[in-house]
Amino acid sequence: MVRYGQIIRVKSEKLNEYKKYHAEVWPGILARITECNIRNYSIFLKDGLLFAYMEYVGTDFDGDMKKMADDPLTQKWWDLMKPMQDPIETRAPGEWWANMEEVFHLD
Repeated sequence: MVRYGQIIRVKSEKLNEYKKYHAEVWPGILARITECNIRNYSIFLKDGLLFAYMEYVGTDFDGDMKKMADDPLTQKWWDLMKPMQDPIETRAPGEWWANMEEVFHLD
């Protein structure tokens, strides 16, 4: 299992809409996340910054992320979410949510 932390900003004028969608995530999106070997997935909010935490339990992260990205329902969900988000400037090329470095963990 590999842990991932990611950050992105949410636009203040879109915060309520973002929360509403995430209070009722489409069942197909939840199923795809699980099919792509993501577990224990959470998104937290503080001062306009979203922090996502997930655990990947598969053996082909890139393949599973491609499977997710190629899914038409996921694309529709992302088309709704992206206008509500504001990526941080220091993200790596190709990232939307910026990946974070894990510096400590205790089981």
